[in-house]
Parts: sequence; C-alpha cells; structure tokens
Amino acid sequence: MSHGCSLLIALVAFSLVSIPAASQENTTSAQNQNESTIEGTVASVTRQTFVVRTTENQFYLFTFNRYTDKPQSLPVGTRVRVESRPGADTGTRLATRVTTLEAARRDQNAAGTEAAPIPESVRNVESDIRREARRWRLGVRAGAGFDPELFMFGVHSQMGPIFSPRVFFRPSAEFAFGEVTDLIALNLEAVYRFSRSAERRNWSPYVGAGPALTFIHQSFQAGRDINFGNFDFDAGFNILVGMQSRRGTFVEAKTSLWARPAPVLRLVVGYNF
Repeated sequence: MSHGCSLLIALVAFSLVSIPAASQENTTSAQNQNESTIEGTVASVTRQTFVVRTTENQFYLFTFNRYTDKPQSLPVGTRVRVESRPGADTGTRLATRVTTLEAARRDQNAAGTEAAPIPESVRNVESDIRREARRWRLGVRAGAGFDPELFMFGVHSQMGPIFSPRVFFRPSAEFAFGEVTDLIALNLEAVYRFSRSAERRNWSPYVGAGPALTFIHQSFQAGRDINFGNFDFDAGFNILVGMQSRRGTFVEAKTSLWARPAPVLRLVVGYNF
C-alpha cells in the first residue's frame, strides 16, 4: 500500500510539472511561428516605418515603436537584420530588433536603388501609416439627423493617442438645419480604435463617447429670424460607433442621451486630413 501511494504521488507530481512545461512549449512554439528574421538593405525610412530590400529584390515594410531595439539612425543603404512579429494591424509587421550588419557607404551609388524602385503598393501603405500617425489632424464631416430630420455639416480635430495607443480625443462642432429645427453642437468625444481585421485590412472599427453641449432653436412659423438669443442650451452625452480607413475616410452612427430635442440618430461621413 505504501509503495502504491508513493507511485500515485510520483505520477501526480510528474503531471503537475509536465503540463505547465507543455503549455510553455506550445506558447513558445506559437510565438516562434509568428516571429521572423530577414536580412537586407534599408531602402526607405520615415518616423514610423522603414522598408528593407532583400538580395532577391523583395521589399518588406516594417513599423517600429519605442520598445523596438534598434540603432539611433537607419540611413538608407544600411544592411540590417530585422526580427519582427505581426503588428497591431493585420498585414503589417512590427520590428522588435534591428541589427546593423554593414553601415551605409557615403559614396554609395544611388543607381542601384533606382534599378529596383520600391513598389507603388508599398509606398502607398507607407504614406497611409505616416498620415495616420500624425498626433494632430483636422477633419470635415457631413450627414443627416433623424427625429427631428436635419442636414448636418461640421469640423473636428483628432489628437492623440492619449493614455493608450488606441485612444484619441476628437472634439467637433456640428451645425444642423431642418424644417423647424436648427442646431449647434459642441462635442467633446474620445474614441477607441480596434485593430483591423483580415477581411478589412484598410478599415478599423471604433467606438466613442463624450459630453455634448447643444444649442437648439425650433420654430413652426414661416420664415426665420435666427440669432443666438433664440437658441436654448442643453447638455447631453453622445455614444457612437464607426469605421475609419487608413486614408482618413470614416463613417459613423451617433446617438445623444438626455439631449432632447436633439436628433435621436445621426449618420455621418467624414474625412481626416
């Protein structure tokens, strides 16, 4: 009996040790599958990205962040080894370590680069990422409000990221006109952007919320005599969902709580410069 108990205890102990080890092995294996290493020559560099050309004239676009282990500068023409993993957005790779193999030569002939220009598709993605990474952007918007029915247009700014790489502060001013209702809204909203899906590589969904300061004027009389003295002030809270592309176009649906007679639903199309 004593021998049997000892054997049972040994089996349990082995299971407790082997299960975490197997789990760790599986996690490490998955990480290794996602990681890759290439060697090539730096063909282009921006503040957020760099392009590497391999000896087979294949071009790879990488992003980097403050955690990337890399040299202080990456001059065009530098031969590097890049270790990377999938980026936050599908279709991009985040460089985790960049090692210089050979420094760029000052007298390097630019003709070699011209013989194998960076593909236009890579240039477009590089440009889109650079535009998207601006910390301050100005935008315009237009749309329609329902209940009451209004035509809307406005301007907004986007600042960030703040607190998190995916959180942005996006205040806006909207002007709306309808048959009996005129509205001016100042929205102090913040949005959270999700990563792009494999099906929509150029579009990312987002959600947002924030307080709204609304000035509303309603009149059922023919003709209008509009001045700020005719507007009633009300405060509310906006909740919104939308989709935004890399190039800056977005579509959005928004509702206002505790702000009647502001529109129950607003459908907006806009663009971030």
